[in-house]
Amino acid sequence: MPKVHLLDTVAGNIRSLVNAIEKVGYDVDWIRSPSDLASAERVIFPGVGHFGHCLTTIRKNGYAEPLKEYIASGRPFMGICVGMQALFEGSEENPSVEGLGIIPGQLKLFDSRTKAVPHIGWNNAATRSHTDESLYGLKPHNKYYYVHSYARPTSQPGLEGWDIASARYGDEEFVGAISKGNVFATQFHPEKSGKAGLRVLEAFLKQERITPLSGVAAKIEEQKGLGGLTRRVIACLDVRTNDQGDLVVTKGDQYDVREKTSGGDVRNLGKPVEMARKYFEDGADEVTFLNITSFRDCPVKDLPMLEILRRTSESVFVPLTIGGGIRDVVDTDGTKVSAGEIATLYFKSGADKVSIGSDAVTAAEEYYARGNKLDGTTAIEQISKAYGNQAVVVSVDPKRVYVSSRDATTHNTIKTAFPGPNGEQYCWYQCTIRGGREGRDMDVVQLVKAVEAMGAGEILLNCIDKDGTNSGFDLELIQSVKNAIAIPVIASSGAGNPDHFVEVFEKTTTDAALGAGMFHRGEYTVRQVKQHLAVKGLLVRDADSA
Repeated sequence: MPKVHLLDTVAGNIRSLVNAIEKVGYDVDWIRSPSDLASAERVIFPGVGHFGHCLTTIRKNGYAEPLKEYIASGRPFMGICVGMQALFEGSEENPSVEGLGIIPGQLKLFDSRTKAVPHIGWNNAATRSHTDESLYGLKPHNKYYYVHSYARPTSQPGLEGWDIASARYGDEEFVGAISKGNVFATQFHPEKSGKAGLRVLEAFLKQERITPLSGVAAKIEEQKGLGGLTRRVIACLDVRTNDQGDLVVTKGDQYDVREKTSGGDVRNLGKPVEMARKYFEDGADEVTFLNITSFRDCPVKDLPMLEILRRTSESVFVPLTIGGGIRDVVDTDGTKVSAGEIATLYFKSGADKVSIGSDAVTAAEEYYARGNKLDGTTAIEQISKAYGNQAVVVSVDPKRVYVSSRDATTHNTIKTAFPGPNGEQYCWYQCTIRGGREGRDMDVVQLVKAVEAMGAGEILLNCIDKDGTNSGFDLELIQSVKNAIAIPVIASSGAGNPDHFVEVFEKTTTDAALGAGMFHRGEYTVRQVKQHLAVKGLLVRDADSA
């Protein structure tokens, strides 16, 4: 097969890109030293993480000048996400670090006063042209997966002579993809953008730079109507070993995963890799694995979830999140392994994001005990520093505590439309650890504010009271958390039918919604949920569109 050379000097999920390249018929070689660039025929520079960390690493390892020389030679070059950002002159993310200066302009932080930051999800990359042609297979009606906090505004001058595909987030228009001569770069991740992304990757590798759109003109006026972030529908799989030692997908009722009959066996709803593939094909915008088995006696390098990620990423080309066990540990041979090293193993196996649960509560308690000060050692801080905050999800497991008045507690309370057992009109949401088995003296608002300060990029907001009830999401909980922080929130727990997804998107400002049991049991499909959202006028991604 023809070969592609990958530059692997920055943090991120490289395995998924390798799988995508192989999927479209190319083999992968690695650039191990700057001298390897001299003989490379096609180069892709991918990455997820911090602009300053990326460019510092590039220069420290001697790649900056050879990369410029490679690009100047006219051979095909593609940058993805941070690999694209590195091509600009600089970024607000780290003003003291210079970019490579291949493309004019500075990256700016999105305005978090009007929208969630990071910008996470499926958005457009519509060519700014009045012709019936697209750039490397980009189509104005397709959606592509973005995850970033900084972007190059299209309003900034200096891009004359460059072909641009733009996206819109709120009232801000930014560069989603850009090309000139042999250079092509995308802010989105083609390897995580389903069929549409694979087509773009294949078009670049074949150097099919301009593609006819069969009469579909990519007019700017049409872009404005088509543009914007879609409503994300996420499929979540709780994975654990059953009593026979097999890894299975299960689902609990208030976190109890054992059957009420059949001797109390662990509920077995299917095999993780097969179910993840089914949800991808059915249109899920992301797939989340939550490891609810500790694997305490397993060597770190042989963690069963690593193999699940490897196998899943071979055929699932949407973002994968893994939760459970992301903490400092002592390996079976006595070696200490940091949370950052654990996360690296997951990223190298195919994960795009890691989810941290109980340890986030402990870290938040220590944060407040220090007087709202960071210490740089928590798992959240370690991972976000290396990979960017978009790679860190905090999974929160709160439960309602009813009180007679706001003065009855020091915690953040809401006046609820659903009074307590004794007619209480107020409640607060207590954080829990150990799978909901232990409550802590911390409310959910305190927790999410602390982890946002530490560098978390997204909140997976569960609800013990709603888990397994199929009665709909806790809208009061979701909106109270959204009001407290600027980072995106994923609504979880309670979904039982498509109307629950409509309700949570229409009545709260949540950024995504997650389903589990209703999908696992086959009561409704992801496709049915998204079709129902579309009928109700909510913007969703068409997974079949390529």
